[in-house]
Amino acid sequence: MTDRIYYTEPSCRSFEATVTRVDEREGRSVVVLDRTAFYPTSGGQPFDTGRLGAVEVIETIDADSEVVHVVSGPLSAGERVRGEIDWARRFDHMQQHTGQHVLSAAFDRLFENRTTSFHLGVEVATIDLAREAAPGEIDRAVDEANHVVWEDREVSVRFVSADEAARLPLRKEPVREGTLRLVEIRDFDLSACGGTHVSRTGAIGVIAVTNAERFRGGSRITFVCGGRAARMFRIYRDAVSGAVRVLSVLPHELPGAIERAQLESKALRKTVSGLQGQLAEHEAARLFADASVIADRRIVAHVLEGWDAAGLKTIASSLIAHEGVAAALVSASEPMAVIVARSQNLAIDAGKTLRTLLDRFGGRGGGRPELAQGAGLVGKVEDVLAAARQLLSA
Repeated sequence: MTDRIYYTEPSCRSFEATVTRVDEREGRSVVVLDRTAFYPTSGGQPFDTGRLGAVEVIETIDADSEVVHVVSGPLSAGERVRGEIDWARRFDHMQQHTGQHVLSAAFDRLFENRTTSFHLGVEVATIDLAREAAPGEIDRAVDEANHVVWEDREVSVRFVSADEAARLPLRKEPVREGTLRLVEIRDFDLSACGGTHVSRTGAIGVIAVTNAERFRGGSRITFVCGGRAARMFRIYRDAVSGAVRVLSVLPHELPGAIERAQLESKALRKTVSGLQGQLAEHEAARLFADASVIADRRIVAHVLEGWDAAGLKTIASSLIAHEGVAAALVSASEPMAVIVARSQNLAIDAGKTLRTLLDRFGGRGGGRPELAQGAGLVGKVEDVLAAARQLLSA
């Protein structure tokens, strides 16, 4: 059984221990110690990393009565090692986890809205609430939680039996039996928890909710604490400053300015689309008039400047509205896009013709017998056009 130092000394950064077993787990070297301060993934909180002597601890795993350390190099059973916790990572987890206790307690105390789950991610943390929380409730809960943070209340740990726990006002029912580890935030929260926490709420710094969404009949609240909140503020500051500069508005005017810009962009896209359609018809008429006539068909094989695949398709569709047209339209930019199309009264298979071009010039695509579209062709455009013209003339 591993003696888990983090249960009683969550602020322990280094320790001495003896390697009790060396093994392999899923192709990775692992060691077990007689005692450890490395926290394994549990209860929504990620594992600790750091060093054991000269080797790195890559992951820490809870294996029932033992804590297993995945390491980057060899260690020997019986070897005495010094463990060093990655303190920046650990303290970040402590801030977020303690902040979660405070925030969950605020929702519970103010609105009787219980937290059903907690997840601590790399950038943000989340809690899932039993029922949907209104925006006003979220603001009140965050304000209440931050008052507790700024009052710098004591955070203490104690161990009790299941019978003792049953007589205490725990915020939620314990999921484990036997001796329970309780984390108490003075005069605010009492919960059974095996995670690591700061010793006073002031070390949380600040609790900031960044998003709230409906989730499984309740609410998922995304939040950041302490150092993460400072980093998030810098991201938001830079984003808002950049948007204010580009749009030439004040910060509080941003939502309205962005909405107006979106509406204007939508209207412009609609106008451009209409004009492109008209231009495509004119371009199709010009190509039809200049087409080479071979036997029963007009052959249109051209490279077109300034047209993307969608524009080429529009021109091709306009061309094959006439009888007796076989067309291959290629974009001027590389890698090339190509549209192969034919009128209803011709027996040419556009899809088969395209596949022949793709086999020779690379790329991908497909389509129907009357119209096929390809992209990513590589080679000289003159060679592509010559091959297409030959195929359409056969």
